[in-house]
Amino acid sequence: MAKSKKKLEVVHLVCEETGDYNYTLRRKTGGEKLKVKKYSPRLRKHTTHVEKKK
Repeated sequence: MAKSKKKLEVVHLVCEETGDYNYTLRRKTGGEKLKVKKYSPRLRKHTTHVEKKK
């Protein structure tokens, strides 16, 4: 018997300071919202990015 595939959702990471959509991820549904420090090209430094569905 074949295993069923897990549902993945497309999630965008948004910079808290500028509001730019800089990164996209595919992750499993459910769970807590991501809050990650990533590079912001506009500010040229690392800032906090938050998960947002589009």
